[in-house]
Amino acid sequence: MRTAVLRIDVDPARELTEARWARGMRALRDDAATFGAEILGDNAALPPRREVQMLVETGDADTSVREVVRLCAKAFGTEPVAAAVTYVSRGTDDDAHGVLAGFGLTAEVVREADAGGFDIVHITLRSADLERVPESRIHTALEAALNCEVRISTR
Repeated sequence: MRTAVLRIDVDPARELTEARWARGMRALRDDAATFGAEILGDNAALPPRREVQMLVETGDADTSVREVVRLCAKAFGTEPVAAAVTYVSRGTDDDAHGVLAGFGLTAEVVREADAGGFDIVHITLRSADLERVPESRIHTALEAALNCEVRISTR
């Protein structure tokens, strides 16, 4: 399971006062805990961007976004809008599978250490997958997420 950073614009109309923002953050903090989410930059002061960022362990970001939007609407009494979803990468095999899933791919992921003790991740894709998605895009995304050498082969 990957850790998603869900960003929600809780006040697109820019109607919240500082007091309403503070009350909303208190309510959201309670609801986020029951959902298993962590609020990033939890601050009672009204920020210039009325965006809440939450860390959520999820295998289904779309469902999590809908739930967090619902929690924000309840907490702030506004009509929140989902913004960008990104992922925290810890360089794990789950991160590799998540990146591949973003391209609609599945693959075998094998990790080994080189002579210097640095990780090398071997990704084995189906040949047909590389006809649909350029290898360079997959390679770049995996190296960025894993912060290690990635070697792609096909079967």
